Amino acid sequence: MVADLRRCVGCQTCTAACKHANATPPGVQWRRVLDMEVGEFPSVKRVFVPVGCMHCEDPPCMHVCPSTATRKRADGIVTIDYDLCIGCAYCAVACPYQARYKTDVAQFAYGAPMPNEEIGNDEKRLGVATKCTFCADRIDSGLAKGLKPGKDPDATPACVNSCIAQALHFGDADDPGSNISELLAENQFFRMHEELGTKPGFYYLWDRK
Repeated sequence: MVADLRRCVGCQTCTAACKHANATPPGVQWRRVLDMEVGEFPSVKRVFVPVGCMHCEDPPCMHVCPSTATRKRADGIVTIDYDLCIGCAYCAVACPYQARYKTDVAQFAYGAPMPNEEIGNDEKRLGVATKCTFCADRIDSGLAKGLKPGKDPDATPACVNSCIAQALHFGDADDPGSNISELLAENQFFRMHEELGTKPGFYYLWDRK
């Protein structure tokens, strides 16, 4: 995933889309946007930074998991097997991005579940670690139909589809002809806490090369 920091307006639509698509309980935000102020008066600027699971190439959460519930797929997406997770939260402690959550009791935004919460409510997600999956089920379903993630909305994460500023992009970074590869080739970018050696799969654009 790529976030263009020049375009993000901090509207939080991606956060809302993620919560709607995944029916996460109150207080759980797999996709959230940091609102930051930089500089000194009078030269002060605001910058909005989308964050969540970085789907690291070398995820520390996976290495500390005693039950092997956290795994990395061949396409780079880091997943959690709720049937194997024992809820120890070691992964939440190890994650340098504060991207993991644990909910023990089912909660809903307005007391009674909304229609999307009724559909998305999964008891397997109680008492275990949860996080952004890049909408892996949506990607897999789209691929089965011959669709291309990042190009076809039905095979693309909900947060990317919802971005009103077209700041979020998704695709195959290993494909030289993909939209992601083109964006990374044309722009300067960084990855969050890259100095830790996690090799995040989430890139931030900040200026043209």
